[in-house]
Amino acid sequence: MAKKKSFSPSLVYKFVAVWVMAVVAVLAATVYFQNHKAPCANSESCIQDLSGEFNLRETKGNFMGRAVQAPAFLAETPTAEQFVLGENTSNKRIEIDLTNQRIYTYEGDKLIHNFLVSTGKWGKTPTGNFNIWIKLRSTKMSGGSKALGTYYYLPNVPYTMYFYGDGVPKSMGYGIHGAYWHNNFGHPMSHGCINMKEEEVAQIYAWAEPYSDKNTTYASDENPGTPIMIYGTAPNE
Repeated sequence: MAKKKSFSPSLVYKFVAVWVMAVVAVLAATVYFQNHKAPCANSESCIQDLSGEFNLRETKGNFMGRAVQAPAFLAETPTAEQFVLGENTSNKRIEIDLTNQRIYTYEGDKLIHNFLVSTGKWGKTPTGNFNIWIKLRSTKMSGGSKALGTYYYLPNVPYTMYFYGDGVPKSMGYGIHGAYWHNNFGHPMSHGCINMKEEEVAQIYAWAEPYSDKNTTYASDENPGTPIMIYGTAPNE
């Protein structure tokens, strides 16, 4: 007669131990991904909302644990004629100097704009050559990490110009835009984007291509986006 196999508690313990280790590994990977994922203008999909519309019902935000409110005047849509300083529609380019925290725009060799900016502090601003692929009159941005104290939720971010190129896909959500939540321009203050004063970024938004008179404007072969060159090293990098 064959002997019955006896029940071994050690096998159960081994199974439970392996299962617990697997769960811990998954949780650790999830936390790491959330805290180290690529910079993203929108925490869900980077570019989830491309309507470009100002949301009058949502004007309160949060920046690094501090409550902020979007100014009501951002709902106004200025005409392009108010800000266009250049004459040419070709040979335009934007240069962003990380070392000196400045943005310059040119038409050929002619300097059109020269403003202070705030580039990446809690996420690096990429360097290289890029192009504007979409312009949004207003958009919502959120991301960062509550655990690390870098969380931000910012409705109605004005005059956003998303760019891509040199290894940076559109989905990463890098852009030039206005920032109403701080006034520390000339110093790194962003999660990777280029922050500007609202009244100054409005000028570049109206000047840069693609020409835009709507809430959302995509670049195209017929209406290409202005080239952007980003160079230098941000302070404290």
